[in-house]
Formats: sequence, C-alpha cells, structure tokens
Amino acid sequence: MTVLDQDVVSTISSLTANSSLPQTNASTLLFSEVAAPLAKSIAIPSFSMTLGALSNIIALVILVKSYARFRRRSKATFLLFASSLVLTDFAGHVIPGALVLRLYTGKIDGEGLMCQFLGGSLVFFGLCPLFLGCIMAIERCVGVTRPLLHSAVVTSTRTKLAVVGLWLVAGFVALLPFMSFGRYGVQWPNTWCFIRVSPHPVWTEDAFALLFSLLGVAALLISLICNTISGVTLIQARIKKQNCNRRTKSHDIEMVVQLIGIMMVSCICWSPLLVSIVITIEHSAKDFTYSLTY
Repeated sequence: MTVLDQDVVSTISSLTANSSLPQTNASTLLFSEVAAPLAKSIAIPSFSMTLGALSNIIALVILVKSYARFRRRSKATFLLFASSLVLTDFAGHVIPGALVLRLYTGKIDGEGLMCQFLGGSLVFFGLCPLFLGCIMAIERCVGVTRPLLHSAVVTSTRTKLAVVGLWLVAGFVALLPFMSFGRYGVQWPNTWCFIRVSPHPVWTEDAFALLFSLLGVAALLISLICNTISGVTLIQARIKKQNCNRRTKSHDIEMVVQLIGIMMVSCICWSPLLVSIVITIEHSAKDFTYSLTY
C-alpha cells in the first residue's frame, strides 16, 4: 500500500534464487545491503506516490462527509476507524515516497539518518494499516454478534483513544532500531531502506525482524477470523429472516464487505513479505549452522 510494496516482488525473487544455498552471502539475502548497480527510474515511485495520495484524499473527503451524516449511529465508529486508516495510508505514501525520491537522486548511506528514518517510517506505516484493519474487524465482529455490548462499550472517545494507542505501538516498534534493537539497511535495488537481517545471525536483528513479521501476521489472522465470524453471522441472520432493522443490517453487510476488501488487499500486499522475513531468518540460521559444522 505504500512505496514498500514496489520492491517486494524483486526482493522475494532474490530470496527464491539464493536462499537454498549454504554459501549464500549478504549480497544475495533478502533485507541485506546490495552493491550491484541498477538503472533507477524515478517515474514509477513518483506515479505511485501521486496516485496513492490523490486516491486517499478523495476517500478521506467521502468518509468525512459520511461521518457527518452518521455521527450518532453505529456506523460512525467504523467511519472514524476508516478515516484514520485512509489518513495513515495517505501519510504512508507522501512521507516515505518523498524520501525514496530523494534517495533516487544520489547514493544511499546505509548508516545515514535519512536511510534510518526511511526504514522506520516504512515499518510504522506498514504496521499501522494492519493494526487498524484488525481493530476495525474486531469492532464490526462485536457490533454484529453482540450489538448491545457494542453500543454500551464502543464510543467515539474510546475509538479515538484506540487509534492513538495503535499509532503509539507502531511508533514504538519502528523506533526499536534506534535503541540498538534491530537495524535498518539499504535494500535491493539500492533505492530504499528497511529491516536488515545479517547472514550471520545476530539475535537483536533477527528478533526485531520476527517481531515485525509476527505482529503483521497476527493482525491479518485476527482480521480473517473476525471478518469470517461477522460474515457467517450476517448470512445466518438473513437465512433465518430475523426481523430487525433492515437499514442497520444493510449497513452491517456494507461494512463487512468493505472490511473483507481491506483484508484481501492487506494479505496480497503484505503476506509475501511477512512470510519471506521468517523464511530468510530460518535459512540464515541454517546456513550459519552449516558453516560452523562443516
């Protein structure tokens, strides 16, 4: 969803080509610094950033207008979460996108402040949409299955606090490398910076990479479970033809369909990368063990 997605396919291809070899070195591992020269085109990241930013602005305007209409209804909470998601995704296009465009114009210093800031921003803006999609799925699951509990517990103030809390958690994780827990490094093809994993296992780097991966996978799994429960509940209610507010049910179905769409996009964009992190660390540990044994 952000500029990080542009290089996922190429990095996974590099992993597939090299991860099975015991003698694999740092230049061929996913999330390792690569020195191979490659022609850089600024057109693709510029187009991606501009398109993403414009799309999010349009979506945000629509959501703000919808929130004004449904301010006192159950849909208001969902719209507040959705607006936070769109706003975060907008920032996730503009801030890292601007840094990537700046890095395209010159050589990247893997230890420089700009590279470290880009790596941290990609982790932050990577986790935030996953966390927000997860909390939205939980909120709708409670709203569909336990409407009375939802109306009593879920309020606008608590929703805003939850959003701020998720931003803080994602920010804390992104700042861990600045506390010597994990490391950011230049990634192939030398146009961006992200989590670095050394070919020789370093427990802080591996632990940070696994933390990022497991948090993302957990958010996707929780979203999948909650959206499945919500969908099944709505289908059962429709089959049984339970007599309730048709407009409310229509809104519930609309929101669950939107959540399923968000979840599918997140799974397509993030699952390959998150799984690749775990695979890379596993192969790195096996290669290191092999070199010590033989």
